[in-house]
Amino acid sequence: MIAAVTSDQGGDAAQAPGTGGFEVHLDVFEGPFDLLLGLISKHKLDITEVALSQVTDEFIGYIRARAEGWDLDQASYFLVVAATLLDLKAARLLPAGEVEDEEARRFARRVPMEPRFAELLPEVLLGLGPAEFARIAALTLAPRPVPVVPTGHIHVPRTSVREQAGILAERLRALGRASFRQLTSDCAGTYEVVARFLALLDLYRDGNVSFEQLVPLGDLYVTWAGGKTGPLNTTGEEDDWT
Repeated sequence: MIAAVTSDQGGDAAQAPGTGGFEVHLDVFEGPFDLLLGLISKHKLDITEVALSQVTDEFIGYIRARAEGWDLDQASYFLVVAATLLDLKAARLLPAGEVEDEEARRFARRVPMEPRFAELLPEVLLGLGPAEFARIAALTLAPRPVPVVPTGHIHVPRTSVREQAGILAERLRALGRASFRQLTSDCAGTYEVVARFLALLDLYRDGNVSFEQLVPLGDLYVTWAGGKTGPLNTTGEEDDWT
């Protein structure tokens, strides 16, 4: 039996508040309750040898003896400690097999399977017959169609700058002078207007025409300065436009 003769072993535990002068008298220990807790926490006393029911009875007697001199905090502290000790004791007493482990729940078969079951084969259930298999084979072995690259999106020029330059030269040789509005009045679309304007720039660069604009943002007048007949005096290259 461990008796609380000296306080060196449980000096730190004896300083813990909550139980005051409450002492326990057990077969394995006699002394302050706080010292008992210190010995258990330091593994110097086996929790399984402590009769917690006897400790509880002695604490109840201790409270009754003090009558009006005890407080709620002291009783609450004892309940928390007692619950902790009970949990520790239960964990020590429960067998190790109680641990939740899925691997511990698996057991290998110790006897061989009976021959009448070992030789059984599962029944093959197929929802397809010869005709269906033939159709699947035909679809699988059928030649794949040759891939075709569409060409509809490829850009196709609808006119050229050189073509529009020839049209402008023919008209200006006949008219001598005309506004850009007159020269583009027969264009089929914006693309021809732009191509015709670029053709005028080429003609101006080569000295075949001159420009005149009387007011800012007004009509642009074009005067022919090239020859009356013969090929155009141009140095530009053929440009497609769409």
